Amino acid sequence: MEDQTTEHLEHAEHAEHASHEANPFIMTVSVTIAILAVIAATIGSLETVESGRAISEKNAAVLSQNLASDQYAYYQSKALKQTMYEIAANNGEPGAAASKAAADHNAQHGKEIVAKAQGYEKQRDEKLAESDSHENRHHILTIGVTLVHVAIAVATVAIITRGQRWPWLASIVLTALGVAVSAYAYVAH
Repeated sequence: MEDQTTEHLEHAEHAEHASHEANPFIMTVSVTIAILAVIAATIGSLETVESGRAISEKNAAVLSQNLASDQYAYYQSKALKQTMYEIAANNGEPGAAASKAAADHNAQHGKEIVAKAQGYEKQRDEKLAESDSHENRHHILTIGVTLVHVAIAVATVAIITRGQRWPWLASIVLTALGVAVSAYAYVAH
């Protein structure tokens, strides 16, 4: 992303050099290129933010999955204790009633543990969905910023050709398309 920021500044610098010419259209194109560079930098920043959010949500999903796995491991240990208490209760030994109570307690506690694990799994699924949404936005913003970068290059052709208007007009159309695609990233997702 840092190279893209530098690229925008480089285009702006070329536009500044071209603006010293006496041709008012070249001045207009130069200002347009500077504006396009700002638009590209803004969309590029949004793209970076969405990428970071996607990674952050994915990490949160992994944490929730780890917590769910821990709860299931805890449940297994409780289930093992429950089985041992049930065996002791079924043997009819002097502490059978206490063993039966302990088995029932572990069974009830096991249900609570499973419910907690399922809650973590639900959080995991929500975080994965959020991550996917941010990732989709990132991909759409990549297309939008690429269109604006192409627009900057095409606008530069108007300066190189000393006043051809079609590259400048094409750059405006490409920028409008890039901005529309970028806006779609937030409307659709």
